[in-house]
Amino acid sequence: MASNQAEPWLLENGKPKVLTKENRRKSVHNRSSSSLRKKSDRTLVSKIPCSLLRQFLANLQEVILGTKLSVLFPAIPAAIVADSVGFGRPWVFALSLIGLMPLAERVSFLTEQIAYFTGPTVGGLLNATCGNATELIIAIFALSQHKIAVVKYSLLGSILSNLLLVLGTSLFCGGIANLRREQKYDRRQADVNSLMLLLALLCHLLPLLFTFAAEESMATAVPTLHLSRASSVVMLIAYAAYIVFQLWTHRELFEAQESEDDDDVAEEEEAVIGFWSGFVWLVGMTGIIALLSEYVVGTIEEASDSWGLSVSFISIILLPIVGNAAEHAGAVIFAFKNKLDITLGVALGSATQIAMFVVPFCVLVAWIMGIDMDLNFSLLETGSLALSILATAFTLQDGTSHYLKGLILLLCYIIIGACFFVSNATLHAPNTVNLGLKTSTGLVFGA
Repeated sequence: MASNQAEPWLLENGKPKVLTKENRRKSVHNRSSSSLRKKSDRTLVSKIPCSLLRQFLANLQEVILGTKLSVLFPAIPAAIVADSVGFGRPWVFALSLIGLMPLAERVSFLTEQIAYFTGPTVGGLLNATCGNATELIIAIFALSQHKIAVVKYSLLGSILSNLLLVLGTSLFCGGIANLRREQKYDRRQADVNSLMLLLALLCHLLPLLFTFAAEESMATAVPTLHLSRASSVVMLIAYAAYIVFQLWTHRELFEAQESEDDDDVAEEEEAVIGFWSGFVWLVGMTGIIALLSEYVVGTIEEASDSWGLSVSFISIILLPIVGNAAEHAGAVIFAFKNKLDITLGVALGSATQIAMFVVPFCVLVAWIMGIDMDLNFSLLETGSLALSILATAFTLQDGTSHYLKGLILLLCYIIIGACFFVSNATLHAPNTVNLGLKTSTGLVFGA
């Protein structure tokens, strides 16, 4: 894109801001989302005499039209109008979900653009914070409305979809596309993420087991809450160590693999928008995500009643699939190209970030807001999480892949989805629901 070289907002010390070998080390999230981007033709925009207007239109073209998901952007104003005129609440929910799809991909794009100017380390920290911004924002709005069940369901669903749906689809499709080639990956990255997920599982299991171990369920509510908050602090400390491990001490384990063709293309890569433009667009996109997230949280019960689906199924299955569709599609595309290190980085990296950062962060935010949210996700949800983590860890233990591994993970996800499809868990007062499970299994533990 030679036209970029003449634009003042893309210059650094009078020269175009070009990716160096150091800055080309994109995170796997950026590499995954980049598969859905398309090049923009600035021929017409470059002819506009007014520099401010030219800059605005060029940024608008790159941010809005620079993705293959741009056709979904009209769903955003449609959702706003539907909510303003009092249209059917299920329609507001559906339009908001559709509108979140391109926004999640654009946030990844904007963090990558900012990383061109800040360097790979700051860019990696920014990506670690904004990588799952959609899930975090939805969770915060659900907490503000005291819908703790929606928070737990949606975050659990994000972990399950990454471990089983995304990874399973990627391994299956990659195995089919490379039947005569052995697919290999660096198992060291998988081992690190598996250990982090097992630590997260321990922190989820202990409050549940603590509840069952007590003689009276109501007497365990306060201790379970304290245990969850302490565990959340430990998880955040472990995640901070994970970030240091990923970005500094053992960075080579997490760098996206690059072929010779990738290096040739990367030599020509330049920032397409300026630093402050990217920052302003990122803030704006985050604001729109917050608005749509508020719509999603506020209309999920009406959508559940209208569609005849349980809130647990919508939160655990539909929300994660739609919210991260762009990133998930990119992971599958790289599996087709036999680049499983990138695929594993997307699936396991996102699952680790949600389990070790977003979930404990929400527990502490709820504590600050005066809301009692613990890590007891009830027996069914915690059991599904445990089996998913164990199945994924066993699948990735040998450093090779074939389509049968992906098929098994997919079938696991289908079975879990069917389980929550027939489930009719109560939306309100999730902590009492969790404790109520003890009475339904009391005969087993009391035998």
